[in-house]
Amino acid sequence: MWNRFRPTSGTPDGNRAIGAVLVAVLAAGGCNYSFISGAGLPGHIRTVAILPFDNETGRFELTQEVHEALLRQLPRALGLNPAGEEAADAVVSGTIVGYNLTAPLYRRGQEAETVQVLQREVVLQVKVEILDREEYTILWDDNNLRVVGQYLDASETEEVGRAEAIELLVQKIVDGAQSNW
Repeated sequence: MWNRFRPTSGTPDGNRAIGAVLVAVLAAGGCNYSFISGAGLPGHIRTVAILPFDNETGRFELTQEVHEALLRQLPRALGLNPAGEEAADAVVSGTIVGYNLTAPLYRRGQEAETVQVLQREVVLQVKVEILDREEYTILWDDNNLRVVGQYLDASETEEVGRAEAIELLVQKIVDGAQSNW
């Protein structure tokens, strides 16, 4: 007698039916979503050339270090194949315009006139552009890209901070390029 007055959606069979419908709706909605490598890039861009950056600083090793990091990471991160400048669909070029060492974290030393540096920073500034060779348009550029690599003065060297700054530079170029496409 009590079963006559209970709603059917509360029964185990009713719950299963609602669950099956919910699963089918979610599965159907999920079928339209997928990941595609290089999604967002203009369709004709499949290769990239990375030119050595010009260097306006006194740190000549930066040209090679930045170039090697970009060659190693940028094509894969953008879903492109590396190519020579004449054969590439896109070209990455730039200029290293600044390299500075700063000491943002320090404290007074034991003596009145001394300072103990705790942390140092490598500040790297570049101009960069990515050119579409077929359309001859700038796909992305930044004339004041600034990154900061940090290192502990007591236990690390400037090279640690510079390597971190270069890694951040590559990531910012990837992020900027992908945000524009």
